[in-house]
Amino acid sequence: MRDARRGQPRGELLGRPHRARAHQHRPALFDGVMAHAGHHGLPLQRRVAQAAALALTLALAAPASQAQAPAASAPAKAALTVSVVSPVSTNVPTVLPVNGNIAAWQEALIGSEVNGLRLAEVRVDVGDSVRRGQVLATFADDTARAELAQGQASLAEAEAALVEAAANAARARELQDSGAFSASQIQQYQTLEQTSRARVAAQRAALQTLQLRLSHAQVLAPDAGVISARSATVGAVVPAGQELFRLIRGGRLEWRAEVTGTELTKLAPGMRATLTTAGGEKVEGTVRAVAPSVDPATRNGIVYVDLPTHSAVRAGTFARGEFELGRGSALTLPQSAVVLRDGFAYVFLVSADNKVVQSKVDVGRRLGDRIEVIAGLPPTVRVVETGGGFLADGDTVRVVETAAAPVKSAQK
Repeated sequence: MRDARRGQPRGELLGRPHRARAHQHRPALFDGVMAHAGHHGLPLQRRVAQAAALALTLALAAPASQAQAPAASAPAKAALTVSVVSPVSTNVPTVLPVNGNIAAWQEALIGSEVNGLRLAEVRVDVGDSVRRGQVLATFADDTARAELAQGQASLAEAEAALVEAAANAARARELQDSGAFSASQIQQYQTLEQTSRARVAAQRAALQTLQLRLSHAQVLAPDAGVISARSATVGAVVPAGQELFRLIRGGRLEWRAEVTGTELTKLAPGMRATLTTAGGEKVEGTVRAVAPSVDPATRNGIVYVDLPTHSAVRAGTFARGEFELGRGSALTLPQSAVVLRDGFAYVFLVSADNKVVQSKVDVGRRLGDRIEVIAGLPPTVRVVETGGGFLADGDTVRVVETAAAPVKSAQK
């Protein structure tokens, strides 16, 4: 552009001394870029823009390269502060895990012993404890009492006939030598006496039957125990032999464990067994009997385990359990040292440079606050005790020393 007054360039009006001072403050790199751009015949404004952009790029890159040097020399920061433990050989029981059902030791079926009577009253329900001889239900006994009265009358009639027949037979024997009675008449009187005696005996037996029928109008408990089922309904006229109740004799339950034929020989009466109920409660029992044979279809035998009275034990439920075969040693770790990932168990081993290595292990039983390690772990390594869930393979940790707690032998 030119000045309106003189028609001269604006740079000439500003004066050359000012431009000379501006050249003194340019960096050498800026002058080099300007010279290179001028060599190729680029306009002045474009040369200035390229030089400024290049200078800014180099200025930003220089501090970054200078900051990388101290960062590379700094030590890696610890991801977590941990304590370490080593596997410990622990005295643990050798067990045989099995499954089975809980059933009644013996279950009594209580039915009707009379035919054609109406059930008038039911006095017990499922879950009730009863004693031997307790009345469980009663039938309407009006009909039985009427039949009993009729039987008593028949007996009295037969006894009266017997008295008359006996008297006639006695007179006939007395007059036998006098000739008042013929031999056939005397024989008839004696036969009538014997017939009357037999009729009295038959009436007495019939009366006992009626008395027994009347006594069966009350349904009694055959043994002490717990009512496990009830099908008796008030007002029903039931036939003889129909089931009314089921009774668990003595309230005793047993666990029928299914054991393979090869392991059946390891068990014997008197051995201890521990069950885990559906609610997670532990119940101890004692082996009562071992089946002498196995099922040819399943190749399993039944081991009968007597159970104590316990609120968590119910007949008909499924239970897992184990038999204690002996005791032995096994490597164990605190349960907090084992991390479950993707369905597998892992531990984190600490190397000499305090870096962790994720290692897969096979675990077994849980023994209190410890867990058995079956395979995958040498006995002399250092293992992260807690916090393994926050670590990854190759992380650096800071190890702190803690006092080792004594490990007790695992108890059942």
